[in-house]
Amino acid sequence: MPVDYYIWDMYRIDFSKPEKVHFIGIGGISMSGLAEILLHAGFTVTGSDRAVSDLTKKLESEGCTVFYGQRAANITEDVALVVYTAAIKQDNPELAKAIELSIPTITRAELLGQIMKNYETSIAVSGTHGKTTTTSMVTSVLLKADADPTVSVGGMLPSIGGNIRIGKSGCFVTEACEYTNSFLSFFPTISIILNIDADHLDFFKDIDDIRKSFAKFAQLLPEDGLLVINADIDRIDEITANVKCRVVTVSSDSPADYTAENITYDEKGCASFEVTAFGKALTSVHLSVPGAHNVSNALAAIAVCDHLKIPASYIKEGIGDYTGTDRRFQYKGTIGQVTVIDDYAHHPTEIAATLAAAKNVAHKKLWLVFQPHTYSRTKALFDEFAKALSAADEVVLADIYAARETDDLGISSEGLCEAIKSLGTSARYFGSFDEIEDFLLLNCSPGDLLITMGAGDIVKVADDLTGS
Repeated sequence: MPVDYYIWDMYRIDFSKPEKVHFIGIGGISMSGLAEILLHAGFTVTGSDRAVSDLTKKLESEGCTVFYGQRAANITEDVALVVYTAAIKQDNPELAKAIELSIPTITRAELLGQIMKNYETSIAVSGTHGKTTTTSMVTSVLLKADADPTVSVGGMLPSIGGNIRIGKSGCFVTEACEYTNSFLSFFPTISIILNIDADHLDFFKDIDDIRKSFAKFAQLLPEDGLLVINADIDRIDEITANVKCRVVTVSSDSPADYTAENITYDEKGCASFEVTAFGKALTSVHLSVPGAHNVSNALAAIAVCDHLKIPASYIKEGIGDYTGTDRRFQYKGTIGQVTVIDDYAHHPTEIAATLAAAKNVAHKKLWLVFQPHTYSRTKALFDEFAKALSAADEVVLADIYAARETDDLGISSEGLCEAIKSLGTSARYFGSFDEIEDFLLLNCSPGDLLITMGAGDIVKVADDLTGS
């Protein structure tokens, strides 16, 4: 769990009393979005980052002062609050200066939680997988219904022109990430739990530790709140046992309050189905994103929107209008009549779901270029990765993307490659993107489907091949 560098009766964000707030690392996708919300609420916002980016330039155009380079001098006595991310160390000069001046400091997650308290309806979308998609689906319906929400999403959503939308209503929608227990700092009135799998094992001890975290998240809801949860979650009663609010279940496979009936798939792998709510027909839906996993995501979004009394016609249109966010089964183009898709999947469950969706898309051979994300995840779920990846016809592996880690733990993509081969699937490893691209150009054939996959920078391969 992030260390609290300065013990303080937590600063409370009050939109009726805007003050000066400084962000350390303001150029991050989440930090910049939160800074933008405060700017629009009348706060004076400053921040620092290492270099100029599109996000920092956008903030500057809206009145934010951005310092390039982190220095103690950037923290002045008129700053009421300093916000930092988990990546900021105790010896950071700006954080140290804030402590010296007795300025309150809070984490990014704590700020997000404080912002949520200023909205009448705060919707938090959690789960090991599907948060961005489901948050985007809820957003799409709310926009269709002219609900004018404020939105913070973990991907670039075309319908809102980025990852943040500033609305004027009392409705706020955000992703709720479990990593480092960030979502336990939130104040939702409506929460979604999509699924609970073993992940982030560099922080959590095991799956039971993760489940306990989600149970605590569910308990954050007030008595008049709502928990929407996937009925297929193992031992669901343990998650909902101490929840005081109303609990609604969703499932496309099991008995639940909201279910999907008569599911069919089109030539692009997108599902059509009828939605039943508490045993009665609610609406029919045709998704514009592929895969069975998106049926479950859509049901969760539909349950929330139905609870908000949004008419079924808007729910149907909004869910159908959602065409995806960047890096979620995103069409990148074609090269030599080979269709190229890019996807963010980086956990075995996500990989299996994406490849299952791909099976419903017309193709000859399915190629998968995968970049594992972090040594700790690859080691903890090694056998699961090998099994999930082996569902492709041809697997090409890039080096593991280390992200925040420095110790390789004795794990490598070469080893994963051998494990996939042992399961009977053709697999190869290359040490550079150039080698991967050259190999694909020589070996992919017209009619094949090529997916680049991972949470690192493997999208560069798709971009290079298609000229995106």
